[in-house]
Amino acid sequence: MAKHVRMVDRWVESFADLLMGNRKAFLALFLLVTLGLGYSATQIRLDPGFNKQIPISHPYMENYLHYSETFSGANTILVSVNWKGEGDIYNAEFLDVLRQVTDEVFFIPGVRRASVRSLFTPDVRYVEISEDGFVGDVVIPPHFSGTPEDLEQVRGNTARSGEIGRLVANNLTAAIVNAELQEFNPETGERVSYAEVAAQLEDIRARFEGERIEIDIVGFSKLVGDVIDGLFAVMGFFAIAFFVTALLLWFYSRSLVQTVVALLVALVPVVWLLGTLPLIGMGIDPMSILVPFLIFSIGVSHAVQMTNAWKQDIFTGMDSFSAAKSAFCKIFIPGALALLTNALGFGVIMLIDIPIVRELGITACIGGLLMIFTNKMMLPIIISYLRLDQRAYAAQQAHKGEKHKLWWRLSVLATPGPALAVFAISLTLLVAGSWKSRDLIVGDVGVGAPELRESARYNQDNLRITQSYSIGLDVLAVYMETGVEEACLDPDVMRAVEELDFHARSLEGVNSVQSVAGMGKVSIAGNNEGNPRWAAIPGSSRGLMAGSRAYSDSHGLVVDGCQTMQVLLFLNDHEGDTITHVVDQVERIIARIDEPKVAFKLAGGNVGVMAASNEAVQQAEAQMHGSLLLAVALFCWLTFRSGRAVLCILIPLAIVATLCSAVMALFGIGLKVATLPVMALGVGVGVDYGIYLYERMQHELALGKDVRTSFYEAMCQRGTAALFTAFTMSVGVGTWVFAPLKFQADMGILLAFMFLVNVFGAIFLLPGLAAWFNRGKPLVSVTARLSGSQPTGLQGR
Repeated sequence: MAKHVRMVDRWVESFADLLMGNRKAFLALFLLVTLGLGYSATQIRLDPGFNKQIPISHPYMENYLHYSETFSGANTILVSVNWKGEGDIYNAEFLDVLRQVTDEVFFIPGVRRASVRSLFTPDVRYVEISEDGFVGDVVIPPHFSGTPEDLEQVRGNTARSGEIGRLVANNLTAAIVNAELQEFNPETGERVSYAEVAAQLEDIRARFEGERIEIDIVGFSKLVGDVIDGLFAVMGFFAIAFFVTALLLWFYSRSLVQTVVALLVALVPVVWLLGTLPLIGMGIDPMSILVPFLIFSIGVSHAVQMTNAWKQDIFTGMDSFSAAKSAFCKIFIPGALALLTNALGFGVIMLIDIPIVRELGITACIGGLLMIFTNKMMLPIIISYLRLDQRAYAAQQAHKGEKHKLWWRLSVLATPGPALAVFAISLTLLVAGSWKSRDLIVGDVGVGAPELRESARYNQDNLRITQSYSIGLDVLAVYMETGVEEACLDPDVMRAVEELDFHARSLEGVNSVQSVAGMGKVSIAGNNEGNPRWAAIPGSSRGLMAGSRAYSDSHGLVVDGCQTMQVLLFLNDHEGDTITHVVDQVERIIARIDEPKVAFKLAGGNVGVMAASNEAVQQAEAQMHGSLLLAVALFCWLTFRSGRAVLCILIPLAIVATLCSAVMALFGIGLKVATLPVMALGVGVGVDYGIYLYERMQHELALGKDVRTSFYEAMCQRGTAALFTAFTMSVGVGTWVFAPLKFQADMGILLAFMFLVNVFGAIFLLPGLAAWFNRGKPLVSVTARLSGSQPTGLQGR
């Protein structure tokens, strides 16, 4: 073991000689790379995508993708035209606007033309029974000119079409244009730009909204557009966090040069990351926009540790060059270990089988690895050319020879007695956190888009559409396959569909249901003078023929002679609990339907996508945290060669992860694709504090000091910087609470909590664990570089 230590020490010292001996060449290389990647970063693009949110291997999504070309998919656009004047929509002014809006939506690049539906599209028809038999036509006739007679005809046609509640609001004051957006524009073959689609939708709103017309727009593309618009405000809050960090860093270091260097070096890996992504053919998703700031935060933390070690050596009388080399030797191993652990933690995110999460994991992993070059190699070279500010000298001289009173008092936690009190408090928090975390909801919390504030225009539009129509954006599709030809004329098949339709209507959270069986019963009743007693599935194929108009594929419910069908369940909202309840109940209903001719398959629609994503996230949570903690344990053991070291670092992380789940439940933040990676990233960041403190404690223990004194020294040399960076980053991200994007506000709460609580766990719990482990057998340093390391004594502040 000692041989291993000496080998590592020799390697680090040899690399330090190489790096510092050729510092001009290395610095020039780093600057050239920064300039090159800086130029590449200007080519970065936002890369949102609906299909990137789909867990491809989930059975639901295999079915969804299989039927997405057969039926409308989940990437829907709804444009509701609302009449604010007197009366209802049956007036020339409103219908003229509705016609123009339909045409505008029809020609948006990427819209599936055949999916566009409104009162003006030819697939929206009515059928009535007359003395001459069935009579039907389009709802709005070709000769429509807006005369009172034409308007009355449209009113009657609409009532007979069965589209009230679907394309026309229940109170007859609004009508909707429904369309499906494709991932690729079939005309050009290029990926559809969600930002451009959102801009075109907003242009439609701007051109047609007026005193008596109001336009409501919802859909994934519009949501992405609103999030992208909110990113400008996000950048403003990033700037606020940056300036807060700069101010507090200057207050801590008392050196303007040291502050500027730390901030610039923390920004370099962000530039390198953004420059690397275009080179490997990747963009950045709007939901991953927090990753660069997280990389900056980690960079500040490591930069402060390096500059602090350099400053401490300057105080002992070293020149800048020697102090920079010494700081490199002291910081490289624990710092590189922490960054490798960060990168591995980010890599663990890629276990989640969702493309957008894997992209986020790749992005964060690259950023973590790049910091080994910028913060552990480039920074020592830069500070070797610097001189320490005289104000920093003055601050040190004022406290020279004094013990740091706060840290000495706090070091009592590294003794067995007080440590028991910390253990009791930690256990209480763990139990309370575990209890509260049971309330954590998997999926969205609240109605509308959780990425936006409740008062956002998108969420207000969504609320009005949900209240006005029997349908909405939240739809669950259940697919059915049957080998029976003309299955719509088979009573057994239709009764199986009817059973699902009937029971699904009574489910809590379901607003309405559409199925070929339901439409067929209405058509059969209409063919029998509208008598509701005839609204049933007859026992013969001949009886089912009376509902033949409902079996047309123009309704989007059947294809291939009814051999392939779907039932649509329109939900009140897409909250995680609502989706779980409805999907579970639908599975139970299907299990009770004993009809071998029909195979039911879940699930499509945006609710099907959300259900699959929620299940993937729920299954991945335990797997991800387990893999992350095992990875951290492995790296710590390889470095410290001590099981007790692993426990000292790992136990606080595990407690904080549990408390993070409790905080999410407390603040109503759902566990979903966007938030699960943040929890993993928080654990990756938190491990830095424990590694830095434990490494320094082992070094001091190897010099023969007791646990309390070793912890005190670790706090003076590493803990002050760790606590400062944690507090600074928490204050910076804490300002995000006021951001217009609720997603950013939620992430600000989570990150601020994890920054602070992780460092508190390392400061309060780790020394107590070390003290109790030291009672049976002294802790032996493995990474303390005794050959060539000098006792530092009590460094004061």
